[in-house]
Amino acid sequence: MDQLVRAESRRPAGLGRFGEYGGRFVPESLVPACDEVERAFTEAWADPVFRAELDHLLSVYVGRPTPLTPAMRLSAELGINLLLKREDLTHTGSHKINNVLGQALLARRMGKRRLIAETGAGQHGVATATAGALLGLDVTVFMGERDIERQQLNVFRMKMLGAEVIPVTAGSRTLKDATSEAFRYWVTVVDDSYYCLGSALGPHPYPWMVRELQRVIGDEARAQCAAPDFVVACVGGGSNAAGTFAGFLDTGARLVGVEAAGGAAISAGSTGVLHGFRSKVLQDEHGQIVEAHSISAGLDYPGVGPEHAYLAETGRATYVTADDAEVVAATHRLARSEGILCALESAHAVAWVLRAAADGTIPQGSTVVLTVSGRGDKDMATLMELS
Repeated sequence: MDQLVRAESRRPAGLGRFGEYGGRFVPESLVPACDEVERAFTEAWADPVFRAELDHLLSVYVGRPTPLTPAMRLSAELGINLLLKREDLTHTGSHKINNVLGQALLARRMGKRRLIAETGAGQHGVATATAGALLGLDVTVFMGERDIERQQLNVFRMKMLGAEVIPVTAGSRTLKDATSEAFRYWVTVVDDSYYCLGSALGPHPYPWMVRELQRVIGDEARAQCAAPDFVVACVGGGSNAAGTFAGFLDTGARLVGVEAAGGAAISAGSTGVLHGFRSKVLQDEHGQIVEAHSISAGLDYPGVGPEHAYLAETGRATYVTADDAEVVAATHRLARSEGILCALESAHAVAWVLRAAADGTIPQGSTVVLTVSGRGDKDMATLMELS
């Protein structure tokens, strides 16, 4: 394994650089806030007391470690050994809680009284509202108007937990615009509020910090299966994949990230700057961001975290796509074969495994670890409408 990849798996170079990607491209007014978060996280992550409190909550509150479930019927049908890392079994129903609890504890340590968050599918918003209720912090969540319409259950959950949900009506009214609005708002309330970013993107230190908080997925999975042939996860911004891949970077496992066909920043994008970081983004010839599309609100984002752009460029990870029709079919097949209703985001990873096992990209007899990033309750209205 390349020594640079080993180093990158711990901490990016300089001001958050993964090769040419990452960095911090923010207004002057946000530089002190980002510096404050970086200092606080660096100190907290080296503090055994902070780590012990987070580990305790991940155990007794979140329900970690999550199991690695053999998909017995699908494995037999496909001729592979398919193992599902069950982030859908965590409290709140997705991997988002791993990152949020760490950042919420950090916010409290910094003396902040409120959490600000963006959300697309609503799971990050629910996790942030949950952590706020647990730790006694106010929560304000920005969510695109279009996503509010298709994720009404999660909007109600956030409000039940005491969060304020602010609809974003600008642009495509999806995750991109919610993120933009959350950054704008943070500038105005930075003294007493903490921006709890939900994915492995944004200005430094967020891509590194979120990956470190999510690497519990990959570390657990590696302890549960030390030598898989393939490690597969869906990728939007890329936090569940970054956390999963972190546990296997120094192994011989083939790492595969599955993007939405209509939001494939690595597969179809070019290098640009979005939301304070340099990475692969969907943009036109004038550098204007192009609207992404996905049936899953959580992957409806026109960029990807900088570490994923770096892993793709160095060849350590491969990035592929799945389209909406494949994703719906995969959701049904996993449900009927294994009794697991996964999130539409996670179904992208399932869809690629079904395709790759059928066409021989995954050889017969291979062991495949697939991260089920969340459960599908939130997507039942979408699936009912399609049915």
